[in-house]
Amino acid sequence: MGPSFHHYPYITMTISYDELLKQREALDLQINEARKAALDGAISQVRTLVAKFELTPQDVFPAGRVARPASTTGAKVAPKYRNPATGQTWTGRGKPPRWIQNENREQFAI
Repeated sequence: MGPSFHHYPYITMTISYDELLKQREALDLQINEARKAALDGAISQVRTLVAKFELTPQDVFPAGRVARPASTTGAKVAPKYRNPATGQTWTGRGKPPRWIQNENREQFAI
């Protein structure tokens, strides 16, 4: 037999949107405080290990594993082709515009 929710009055109790926002704000504060406390301990442990093993930044963060941005979405790309009749350009990425479809692209190269 499934759980009987009438034994849990807080489940059936309606909480207002404003009250939920206040609770979230209080939780966010608690989470931030707990993170700060844990972070202090973690940094202390890291410093102890670095000193104990005489580690260098290169040991911990090798050059081959440099952090890079996750994506270049939205990055501007220089156009490779120009329609001499209209001045429209195309980067060569994505679906080709009508003016270059089925044409020799060399004649439009910039």
